[in-house]
Amino acid sequence: MIQKKLIVFRVWCVTFMYIRIFQEHIIRRGRWCIRRVYSWFFNLLMQSYWNEIEDCKVKIFDKLSEKAEKVLEIGIGTGPNMRYYAARNSNVTLYGLDPNPKMKKYARKSATKAGLKPKNFRFKQGVGEAIPLKDNSVDAVVATLVLCSVSDVTQTLKEIKRVLRQGGVFIFLEHVAAKDGSFFKRLQKLLDPLQQRLADGCHLARNTRECILEAGFSGGVEVQTFSMYSFPWMTRPHIYGLAYN
Repeated sequence: MIQKKLIVFRVWCVTFMYIRIFQEHIIRRGRWCIRRVYSWFFNLLMQSYWNEIEDCKVKIFDKLSEKAEKVLEIGIGTGPNMRYYAARNSNVTLYGLDPNPKMKKYARKSATKAGLKPKNFRFKQGVGEAIPLKDNSVDAVVATLVLCSVSDVTQTLKEIKRVLRQGGVFIFLEHVAAKDGSFFKRLQKLLDPLQQRLADGCHLARNTRECILEAGFSGGVEVQTFSMYSFPWMTRPHIYGLAYN
């Protein structure tokens, strides 16, 4: 009798284990499908935004001097900006900083496709708050739609100033908070927690413009404001410009 109960118990345990494995598999597959559908739908909605922001990117990268031999891009990701560097100086040494090491292979493919020499692209895993480069080591730093997601904007700007040589330039393009007291600003604050969860830590209501102006770039700051009218409408206020070290 005891042996029979033991066999039944073992069968029940094995059955329960397989049920749990099956449930976890279904959950994983469900999450995977949801992420795929979300990515497809989000990219579809975002396409008009990417098209609209293209003109702004051209403007800021036109400010990147051909004399800039060493350039750091913070938040390189898969390398969507690679073509701008190669178009201006195919011999530039580009450091691509990103916290996700899996971005390396994608960024390298983008660099090769854009015409950058393999030896001239160097991927660096790290964050903007602790850039793994020496003091005064680069001629330019580029950040496009990145400062909205770093954990500490002020510390990131300090690091940018540290790695920039004297006379170097920080080139930026960011979405920012709306005017204080406006309905749009209140709406941004309301949606900010949801935005951070859905968009990998992206903040809607950051006063990035003020942070850059107060960072103490000794050569001054040139900043332009503009509005984007494509989806997502809650990120409508944008800035772009240059800060000189």
